[in-house]
Amino acid sequence: MLIYKIFRRAEWDDLVAQGETLGAPIDLSDGYIHFSTAQQVMETAARHFARESNLVLVAVAADALGADLRWETSRGGALFPHLYRPLRLKDVTWDKALPLGASGHIFPEGLI
Repeated sequence: MLIYKIFRRAEWDDLVAQGETLGAPIDLSDGYIHFSTAQQVMETAARHFARESNLVLVAVAADALGADLRWETSRGGALFPHLYRPLRLKDVTWDKALPLGASGHIFPEGLI
């Protein structure tokens, strides 16, 4: 199963340059890296990145993260994946630009 993280371009560039990241400011504040499932990621984009362009959508295989990935109750009682260690570039399955269109972000075809 793939899980998804939305990065601002500068955050993604830092991950690529450093080889790992503790995440965005919200991740640092909360003490874990926030991820979303395919069913959750569009709402995450709309809630937290509504007017932001130049984003990168990153896919990670949940099983490869092992016990450092925990499924915890969050928005609306849904279980969200949270990573309790740095995200490493080698963890990333793929990355794609997440452009902002007239009616919201344009996600890759076949995501859901």
